[in-house]
Amino acid sequence: MDSDLSSINKLQGLHIWAIEKMKMVPVPEKAYGSFFEGDCYIILHKENSSRGLSINIHYWIGKDSAVDEQGAAAAYTAQLDGVLGDIPVQHREVQGYESDVFKSYFKNGIIYKKGALASGFKHVETNMYNIQRLLHIKGKKPVSATEVDLSWDSFNKGDVFLLDLGKVLIQWNGPEANLSKKSRGLALTRHIRDGERGGRAQIGVVDEDHSSADLLQIMETVLGPRAASLQDAVPEEKVDEFQKANLRLYHLYEKDEDLVVQEIATRPLTQDLLQHEDCHILDQGGFKIYVWRGCDSNKEEKKAAFSRAVGFIQAKGYPATTNVEVVNDGFESAIFKQLFQQWIEKDQTEGPGWAHNLGKTAKAEPVKFDVTQLHGQPELAAEQRMVDDGSGKVEVWRIEDLHKKPVDPKKYGQFYGGDCYLVLYTYQKSGRAQYIIYIWQGQHASVDEVTASSLNAIELDHMYQEEPVQVRVTMGKEPRHFLAIFKGRLIVFQNGTSRDGRVDPEPAIRLFQVRGTDEYNTKTTEVPARASSLNSSDVFLLATSQICYLWCGKGCSGDEREMARMVADIISQKDKQTVLEGQEPPSFWEALGGRAPYASDKRLQKKTSYYQPRLFECSSQTGRFIMTEITFFSQDDLEEDDIMLLDTWEEVFLWIGKDSNTYEKKESVAMARDYLKSHPAGRDPATPIIVVKQGHEPPTFTGWFSAWDPYKWNNGRSYDELKNSLGDMSAISEMTVELNNISLLQRLSDERPGTPGGGAPPAGPPQPLSSDPSSSSSSPSSSYYSSNSNYNGSDMSLVPKCPVAATAVPTVPIPRERLINKAVEDLPEGLDPSRKEYYLSDADFQDIFGKSKDEFYRMAKWKQQQEKKQRGLF
Repeated sequence: MDSDLSSINKLQGLHIWAIEKMKMVPVPEKAYGSFFEGDCYIILHKENSSRGLSINIHYWIGKDSAVDEQGAAAAYTAQLDGVLGDIPVQHREVQGYESDVFKSYFKNGIIYKKGALASGFKHVETNMYNIQRLLHIKGKKPVSATEVDLSWDSFNKGDVFLLDLGKVLIQWNGPEANLSKKSRGLALTRHIRDGERGGRAQIGVVDEDHSSADLLQIMETVLGPRAASLQDAVPEEKVDEFQKANLRLYHLYEKDEDLVVQEIATRPLTQDLLQHEDCHILDQGGFKIYVWRGCDSNKEEKKAAFSRAVGFIQAKGYPATTNVEVVNDGFESAIFKQLFQQWIEKDQTEGPGWAHNLGKTAKAEPVKFDVTQLHGQPELAAEQRMVDDGSGKVEVWRIEDLHKKPVDPKKYGQFYGGDCYLVLYTYQKSGRAQYIIYIWQGQHASVDEVTASSLNAIELDHMYQEEPVQVRVTMGKEPRHFLAIFKGRLIVFQNGTSRDGRVDPEPAIRLFQVRGTDEYNTKTTEVPARASSLNSSDVFLLATSQICYLWCGKGCSGDEREMARMVADIISQKDKQTVLEGQEPPSFWEALGGRAPYASDKRLQKKTSYYQPRLFECSSQTGRFIMTEITFFSQDDLEEDDIMLLDTWEEVFLWIGKDSNTYEKKESVAMARDYLKSHPAGRDPATPIIVVKQGHEPPTFTGWFSAWDPYKWNNGRSYDELKNSLGDMSAISEMTVELNNISLLQRLSDERPGTPGGGAPPAGPPQPLSSDPSSSSSSPSSSYYSSNSNYNGSDMSLVPKCPVAATAVPTVPIPRERLINKAVEDLPEGLDPSRKEYYLSDADFQDIFGKSKDEFYRMAKWKQQQEKKQRGLF
């Protein structure tokens, strides 16, 4: 390897190299996202984020690439990793099976092109049109476009295809293609027009239900007569979430000069299983293979990471396309960390993944924040899970006889494990009312009542024009804002019901655990009335028929004791007695059934897990639960016809696009539950699920996005509007005329022994006009970048170039006497009467106009018309 990598450390952002003659050759930025199937590439992405520096190196393998180039790409990847200090995450990417991280770099889509690179890159030009290719567009965002044979046999009923003819791009939508596929196809088509062609190309769209005759004529000229019937749509191969949850961890080590691969654990995995002196392989259900390199493992083991992963894939009989990711100890990717139950960063003291567990001593120091900042800082609202300070309007209903019944406001905040409740919270944002519906479901409520709570929530949602955010709350998993709206008076009773005429009497002795330091974060939970339920870090209320004890653990704070005193007045009307840990009277222990061991090892530090918010596109195709992750996400990734899932660990948001289909809307909460159930880290299925509708997103949702435009949905245009805005169809009309002229030019060449300029007419159809005199004789590969990175080895014999861009004479010019001062009916058949001058030879044109065609077409349109009139060619 002799490529100079000394300046790699200075690079930022995205950079791509192709492997050419075993060397790394930079790819022009305008060609990013296009990959030749016969080549290998190296991709470097460096990004500074709020969580620090992120470096990813990918080596991409085209399906037709040579083995030696694949080896060179892998070697360069290892070399880059060393130059960058063993920090990067390394990826092995195979065409068509790329990781979500890789795809995230190319938001407009990935294009696979036939063939391989030429020797050397040239500057990308955007005004060249010697292109003729057919792209098959498929997949979710970002889409992929694969170059396929120029034939109707390549088409199917369910996908989108793009016939790229240089100056004209024709998007053909299959009769079974949905709106999402059409929209994504159009986004890629527009990207090719605006990026590769510099805006100098015309787009036409063929929808099978109302096709364009002109566009179909062009397509049939290039592709031949259309087949009577098209192939059926081919479903995409996707791995469902339950397969991805099948984790197996292997220990990789040497024994007596042999390499041993030993399985040591299955899901759920814990971080302490990874040994710093060795390497490990993590197999994610055959979907993806991770190699973790311990910081104290030897250099040879680190160098062999990819080869060992590939050997593992072969030994397991997995497809050669299986994705591989190599991570370094201390610099693991977010996705790798999230496969573990808990991930503790070095010297980390806080993070969003931590949650209280009853009976455990680990506790959180309260996060102090100014609630007045929530409105102006959505990122703070998201981090604190608070849309406001809880001072809005609260209404509570209990589900009774499968209907909602208002709860006495004096009982607001008291929830019983045998009941289900609806809580409607109304607050103001920018002078407009916003709504949240909390669906609280007790652990001991009947199945009928749980179902009824969801149905009543839907009815309540309809009453408010389907604007409210819906939050499913499982008993014991109440979100922070839910606590705040009850001002520290939230009490969860373990059993029973608050209905009138209840059968079960209240227990004579009840024990409650109080956690919280102020009215925004305090919750009181009933626990079993026995000594083993105590915890030195908290305050407990022991209510008996004679007295209510306030038991203060050694680790509790003064603020916690004050909140407990306030709650004690709600729980019991009896006398209150404060009891310090270690100074309990005998009657205290008698009420609890005697002394018993409890969690008394006081630990005040906050134990936390690493978690980075993740966004997924959801679908439930043919009964299979499929999720596609969108890495480095933004608001633009929220598609209006989709359902998206945002996972922030403590909460799971379901974003419902206004055009999403009815079935997936109905099944969205079930999909979210499946997501939690199938999560590789063994997630708590009771994690709150929050349903958010497009255009009514709360700051607790928008704050997870780097930038949020509240007017985006008002200004955005639909697929039909975008299609109708494609503009002037003159280029397509010109191409239709030119296709008609092909037969004319051919007949004229057959009638005469030679052209006006001398010489015999060329055999076969006319050749393309070109400003590059070498374009017809040079090899296809050598003009790759000069033809905008899209040439596929075919000539453009059927599609003449735009006359404005041309400077060469047509293959068979027409004599001036057959054009000057001739009426339309006297012109040769099929000739465009509005462009008579175009059919002149270069010599005749120069003689008549006193200038070249190139100079003429650079003039203003009105000047061209004036000169044509003066010379009898109008």
